[in-house]
Amino acid sequence: MTLLIFTENLIIGDVLMRTLPFLFLVVLCCVTASAQTPGTLVSDNPFYSEYKTPFQVPPFDLIKTEHFLPAYKKGMEDHKSEIDALINNPAQPTFDNTIFALDNSGKLLDKVGRVFGALRGANTNDDIQKIAAEITPLLAKHRDDINLNEKLFQRVKIVYDQLDKLNAEQRKLTEETYKGFVRGGANLTGEPKERFRKINEELSMLSLKFDENILKETNAFKLVIEKKEDLAGLPQSSIEAAAEAAKKAGMEGKWVFTLHKPSMIPFLQYANNRALREKIFKGYINRGDNNNEFDNKEIVAKMAVLRVERANILGYKTHADFVLERNMAKNPAAVYDFMNKVWKPALKAANKEIAEMQKIINAEGGKFKLAPWDWWCYAEKVRKAKYDLDENELRPYFLLENVRKGAFDVATKLFGIQFIERNDIPKYVDEAQVFEVKRKDGSHVGIFYTDYFPRPGKRAGAWMSSFRTQHRIGDSMVTPIIYNVGNFSRPVGDKPSLLSYEEVETLFHEFGHGLHGLLSNVTYEGLAGTAVPRDFVELPSQIMEHWASEPEVLKSYAKHYKTGEPIPDALIEKIQKSSKFNQGFITVEYLSAAFLDMDYHTLTNTTPIVTNDFEKASLDKIGLIPEIVVRYRSSYFAHIFSGGYSAGYYSYLWAEVLDSDAFEAFKEKGIFDQATAQAFLKNILEKGGTEDPMKLYKQFRGKEPSIDALLRNRGLN
Repeated sequence: MTLLIFTENLIIGDVLMRTLPFLFLVVLCCVTASAQTPGTLVSDNPFYSEYKTPFQVPPFDLIKTEHFLPAYKKGMEDHKSEIDALINNPAQPTFDNTIFALDNSGKLLDKVGRVFGALRGANTNDDIQKIAAEITPLLAKHRDDINLNEKLFQRVKIVYDQLDKLNAEQRKLTEETYKGFVRGGANLTGEPKERFRKINEELSMLSLKFDENILKETNAFKLVIEKKEDLAGLPQSSIEAAAEAAKKAGMEGKWVFTLHKPSMIPFLQYANNRALREKIFKGYINRGDNNNEFDNKEIVAKMAVLRVERANILGYKTHADFVLERNMAKNPAAVYDFMNKVWKPALKAANKEIAEMQKIINAEGGKFKLAPWDWWCYAEKVRKAKYDLDENELRPYFLLENVRKGAFDVATKLFGIQFIERNDIPKYVDEAQVFEVKRKDGSHVGIFYTDYFPRPGKRAGAWMSSFRTQHRIGDSMVTPIIYNVGNFSRPVGDKPSLLSYEEVETLFHEFGHGLHGLLSNVTYEGLAGTAVPRDFVELPSQIMEHWASEPEVLKSYAKHYKTGEPIPDALIEKIQKSSKFNQGFITVEYLSAAFLDMDYHTLTNTTPIVTNDFEKASLDKIGLIPEIVVRYRSSYFAHIFSGGYSAGYYSYLWAEVLDSDAFEAFKEKGIFDQATAQAFLKNILEKGGTEDPMKLYKQFRGKEPSIDALLRNRGLN
């Protein structure tokens, strides 16, 4: 397994990955305790022995909160002993006794870390947060003790200097391990080395606090409505959900709207009360910026300059230079150049959209200029006027279970796998579901968990991660255990979960990440599945979104939840015609955040910054229009301040160049063409990080991608 020791903290948002100085690989096998940890008997802690569950999934029914801390501490002790044995091995360093031995270490630490990380992201509580606060600096120190171990690095370097003796996958793992040590400070000595340690510890704690603050701010906000007339314009489903939320909050007879998107977005789209739209919108964009105990502005300022200092210590001009060195983009100039090519046409499209919306405002007798909290509302009116499409017409056809089955069926047609629900496998939360993935011949591929509904203990967004990643032990395959997490519309009363079209795309997106993990076919876990550059990892996820909107696929899963009738051709035609609708807004909102990310991480000195002033200057520089607020303001930009996308948020758009071009290969020969599907499977999904991503892409497509397909798909050309 890939040992998840964070440079700062675990990623939020999309695919749950880690930015590490290097990745450790460990093998799932029986772990026996050599000594009892005070306060916890060996027999009482399920992490200390082989899981006695189907496919060795974590025994969530046995795992208790009090098991984590002792297991973490013992895991670090065991790992240190393994590293000491590796260093003191008298034999000449080889791939097997050094690189593979290093990757094959940290079994217990990996086991507990994967489960704890899943719960902290999807089902946290005060006790888990306390453990995170205690263990985070210990993990930072443990990681640095390994990365900065001079004797260990020398052994790695000896193997690295003999790359020509290794096969392709061994070379790649050795290269990544060596580079990881260098980037993890292995060449540092004296005061810079000690400062590097302190920066890592401080960043890890700041990142943890940032994440906790966002969750608390999100959960703290409630828009309580007491007058029925203030609900005017809202669909009945939103009103019923708000009434149920009020009842759970002890406010029966009222309506409660929250900052969770299934509650907030419909309110912004349909509520007639403009003042209330403004209130919930500002509640969302001011998270972490309320000058209270959960304020994140100082954390952002500290993290930005600490990252500069750390990059400088390692010999890089900026944090972005440090990060991008290992991405497809390679350097900040390439990222800025790419973003600027899309920014200008996107801004032009957004201004056209504003004109269309302002025209409706004026026609209705409105005496105001379009503001950010008006965008969703009047965009819906434009969509209705131009395409005769109301999102509420679509929801009845997007029953969550049918949408998920639609995604499963796409994978079956493309890759010959099937998903069978299992009710005998432990789950970390009751409302999660578990599926066994099999090939046509019945052979086992892996286990797939889905967890789709918001709750107070779950952070916002959607993501994928794993309890075990694919790898081999000799001739035996260790199969993956993957999970998808989302925050989709909950069932309300006797009405099931009916998704918005955006939620449909998100489900397909995260499922694409899931397939990347499930269909991995490599030897070493450090190179498995999603262990690829940040700006390549979104290709498997984003290409899946294309199938979601294909008429042939829509017909298979979009069925009315009451009648079972498939979605009418007329509605499909409306979806197709409106596919480029609002793309100016979507692209500008996203790209402004990507520019903000790059501006923070191309700072070249440690002069203190004032977060809000810096943010304003960044957005003013690109000419962000006042009608649009950056997708993530600094104070809740968790992708880059409590996750792994720092200097990498551009990756979604970069990968869209790849996925748009790649899907054209399917369109040319048929969206379920088996030769194309097998080429994608063999060259992208199975390969993980075993080869250069552009080489893999060209092996699949036969050429490098062009930005033209992206611009066409977004209607920006």
